[in-house]
Amino acid sequence: MKKVIVVSSTPRNGGNSELLAQAFIDGALSAGNQVESVIVRDINLKYCIGCMYCQDHDACVLNDSMNGLYEKFQNADVLVFATPIYYYSVSGQLKTFLDRLNPLYPRENKFKDVYLLATAADELTSAMDGAVTAIQGWVDCFDGVSIKGVIRGVGVTDKGDIKGSGALDEAYAMGAKV
Repeated sequence: MKKVIVVSSTPRNGGNSELLAQAFIDGALSAGNQVESVIVRDINLKYCIGCMYCQDHDACVLNDSMNGLYEKFQNADVLVFATPIYYYSVSGQLKTFLDRLNPLYPRENKFKDVYLLATAADELTSAMDGAVTAIQGWVDCFDGVSIKGVIRGVGVTDKGDIKGSGALDEAYAMGAKV
């Protein structure tokens, strides 16, 4: 059994990337994994102020929801980031969340596998390349961590459009294999 954390960064409740996240969760649970979901729009999240306090302490100087998440992330086996594509990259919500994971950098982290679940109105899978680059940049800060899979849900504009694309089945199958 693995400990999996799935981060959904869409501002839209029931948005396409959130549906992908749920399919991944369902697959991971079906394989007997322990899964925790973090929905960014539901937490109190402040912007990183670049003070680097977290590099010498066990927490962030900012008083928000993030301090309660660091230990969970540190002890997870698998991290999954779900995002809509905004201007060919991750959502601002996910970028802010990733910035706030900076306290993990100096720690001994258990996670080694990272997955990206992305959705875009654009029809081209290359629309996700910037998001993959953004996640890869974060991953590269940690020894032995790699992106194990990417789902590219394209051509989905309105809430629920992902349901007919086959990407939900792909996300379920990927979740079942973590």
